[in-house]
Amino acid sequence: MAIADNLLNTKEAAQFLGVSKAFLERDRWAGARVPFIKVGSRAVRYRLSDLESYIERQIRRSTSEVA
Repeated sequence: MAIADNLLNTKEAAQFLGVSKAFLERDRWAGARVPFIKVGSRAVRYRLSDLESYIERQIRRSTSEVA
């Protein structure tokens, strides 16, 4: 599988995570908890492996657990 096959644009990454594009745009502006790749001067891409790792880091066992 080629590396490009694992790169998602913002819309695709948002769909994968079940969030809005605006969530990811705000996240990048605020310090990027979700890792991203800047391709050229404007294009933003997300690696599938980074999104999967982000999901794993969000697992909690209680609603009172601090992130």
